[in-house]
Amino acid sequence: MGILDSKVPAGPLADKWTNHKNHIDLVNPANKRNIDIIVVGTGLAGGAAAATLAELGYNVKTFCYQDSPRRAHSIAAQGGINAAKNYQGDGDSNYRLFYDTVKGGDYRSREANVYRLAEVSGNIIDQCVAQGVPFAREYGGLLDNRSFGGVLVSRTFYAKGQTGQQLLLGAYSAMNRQINRGKIQPFNRHEMMDLVKVDGKARGIIARNLVTGAIERHSAHAVVLATGGYGNVFFLSTNAMGSNVMAAWRAHRRGAFFANPCYTQIHPTCIPVSGDHQSKLTLMSESLRNDGRIWVPKRLEDAQAIREGKLKPTQLGEGERDYYLERRYPAFGNLVPRDVASRAAKERCDAGFGVNKTGEAVYLDFAAAIMRYGKEKALTSGMKNADDKVIRTLGEEVIEAKYGNLFQMYEKIVDENPYKTPMMIYPAVHYTMGGLWVDYNLQTTIPGCYSAGEANFSDHGANRLGASALMQGLADGYFVLPYTIGDYLSDDIRTGTIATDTPEFEAAEKEVRDRMAKLMEANGINSVDYYHKKLGKIMWNKCGMSRNAKELQEAIDEISALRADFWENVNIPGTTDSMNPELEKAGRVADFLELGELFAKDALTRNESCGGHFREEYQTPEGEAMRDDENFKFVSAWEYKGEPKDAVLHKEELVYDNIELKTRSYK
Repeated sequence: MGILDSKVPAGPLADKWTNHKNHIDLVNPANKRNIDIIVVGTGLAGGAAAATLAELGYNVKTFCYQDSPRRAHSIAAQGGINAAKNYQGDGDSNYRLFYDTVKGGDYRSREANVYRLAEVSGNIIDQCVAQGVPFAREYGGLLDNRSFGGVLVSRTFYAKGQTGQQLLLGAYSAMNRQINRGKIQPFNRHEMMDLVKVDGKARGIIARNLVTGAIERHSAHAVVLATGGYGNVFFLSTNAMGSNVMAAWRAHRRGAFFANPCYTQIHPTCIPVSGDHQSKLTLMSESLRNDGRIWVPKRLEDAQAIREGKLKPTQLGEGERDYYLERRYPAFGNLVPRDVASRAAKERCDAGFGVNKTGEAVYLDFAAAIMRYGKEKALTSGMKNADDKVIRTLGEEVIEAKYGNLFQMYEKIVDENPYKTPMMIYPAVHYTMGGLWVDYNLQTTIPGCYSAGEANFSDHGANRLGASALMQGLADGYFVLPYTIGDYLSDDIRTGTIATDTPEFEAAEKEVRDRMAKLMEANGINSVDYYHKKLGKIMWNKCGMSRNAKELQEAIDEISALRADFWENVNIPGTTDSMNPELEKAGRVADFLELGELFAKDALTRNESCGGHFREEYQTPEGEAMRDDENFKFVSAWEYKGEPKDAVLHKEELVYDNIELKTRSYK
């Protein structure tokens, strides 16, 4: 059984990381050549970690289920990456980034980890520029910044609307260099099926070759899990279709505690659901809220007319529009944090002001920004008396330069021109703040098993600020894990190669084969997607943007019953020893069915509202989240005991020595 020891160093907050690095044990270059590390997941966190560890001299094996690390879901990140470099001269600092992140997470994150994140953020930008990442630049040649939700400064570096893709190409190029040197051995189209422990330590994985169906054993002195989040437990989310929780959940079953599973982020700017046969949702970057204004009609009859196709949004004047975020949160306006903006959109739509056919959409309007930018460009181009048509054309050119690929994507999906008519958006599941519990060194409760990026819980608390996911993934991979893993591996310099023909590997492989055989033996009548969609509806309806005790208990009971039916009645064609995408999905959905129940159980035990976890019983008269710092200022870390209902709760009490806990206000 693991023990919750966060291993946070003593001393002043600003000195913790420096002092920690100065006193941890190291592995010399000659000994690194004798140590093997497995990295599962090759997105930003995993790719950065693999490249850096290989550059240091370790022998690295990487595993991803995609045909190339370039297809990791990190490419879907659009808007930018935060760093406290204060290029704008608007008052930013490491402390300000630290404070905004802790406040944005509603005071439910670990202080020391968040300060370290802010401290190394500037190094990330330097690293990526050196790799050739084409960040946007302002007229003087310096890197440009834009604002994101929950902050009052501009600290988000970006590459148009494709920042994640460009950053991933940087990490991938660094990985390729190490592959060519023979320091990284890539295993693409492989999925981790189980974690192998020897003498209590993580010593390897069981993987399935997704092309041949072969089961393989791979050993190492340490295992790093960087496999992203579990948003697809909701079925409909902005995640890639293949995103899953298998690696993290299998480690959880082996003894790694799972932390804060109920902390899930609902992103406010996504393309609304269009029908019952939809398989995923599409994100519209939060960067759009820099220039887009969010509104619904002021009058119910106008909203009804729009839904019926009798009225167009462009026919409503300024006085007939409710810019509800600007009205409710004048200090931050459209740039309030994601959880606040999402709940506000839901409240307006629930009240009957939704603007699409289902009544679940609000407008994101760029008309004012187009005219503002157009006037500025006209003046700087020497056109003192330009008419509105010219100004609009010039303004659209500016917006296209900033967000063109996002506008193009929206038009392809919705078949409406967002330059001429407002976008329609609605909240959707996006990111998971919960994940494997890790200490300050990013080690789970299993010695030798580390977790990086979205797969761990460590930095965001109950809500993640926009543009912080890329920051955390690259911070963990480039600048944290390469230091901290050496402290653990310094005890392994005489261990030698880990053998795979041992009872531990044999037992783990047998469990994997038995589990697959059990799935294939069900021979029922329902597809895997049938169960995944049913789970998703339970999760969205009862564990989604708002929760209450009655529905959470119903969700627990319904998911438990659905899981039992799944094992009896799922139908999986094909065989286990060949390419079988349905078998892949079945394994992932089986894990989601366990995670979903633990998710609901975690939400039920947390009798407060904080960040993305909004309990209807705990809110202010104005409908804002009501925290309970006296009773719930802790990280929930769950120990696996067979069935989710039997999971044991461990608590890591959060200590705030450097920040005063306040009611989180953005007014």
